[in-house]
Amino acid sequence: MTSKTDEALGYEQARDELIEVVRRLEAGGTTLEESLALWERGEELAKVCRRWLEGARARLDAALAGEEEAEEGE
Repeated sequence: MTSKTDEALGYEQARDELIEVVRRLEAGGTTLEESLALWERGEELAKVCRRWLEGARARLDAALAGEEEAEEGE
């Protein structure tokens, strides 16, 4: 479940925090409980990043479609 705080994160913030989560998981030395909590946080952050990227793709597609329509109208 994504929190309101996660929804307010920008892409770069979520990506940077995700990188840190992965680094900590790869480094090891955490308890099983800590590792599970990090994994869950990583999943939430990945969803935030995915939503940002999907939104950017939709905006790009819309801009390209508008450009094609403008060229056809000339």
